[in-house]
Amino acid sequence: MENKNKIKIFSFDELKDKHLGKVGTLKRDKFENELRIDLIGEMIKQTRMERHLTQSELGDLIGVQKSQISRIENNAKNVTIVTILKVFNALKAKINFDVELLDGEFKIA
Repeated sequence: MENKNKIKIFSFDELKDKHLGKVGTLKRDKFENELRIDLIGEMIKQTRMERHLTQSELGDLIGVQKSQISRIENNAKNVTIVTILKVFNALKAKINFDVELLDGEFKIA
């Protein structure tokens, strides 16, 4: 018996290429950057929980309210780099930022 309903399987990268454009296009780059930012919030939440800290306790360590920690964990898009660095410092975690320039690359650690 021949299977007439063959399912075509696509990789995540193929779907992104099709619906967002190839790597290097504005729409694709925006998507990738937002995804990275969302992952930062999730990493903060996971690390905080591994350190057995509440949002209030982490907020106290860096001088902000619990609600600010909640916003960072759920949507890190509107947070300054300084605040993110303070959070990771309070969590005793190291974070590295890669900054890519048109004529080269340097890293801020």
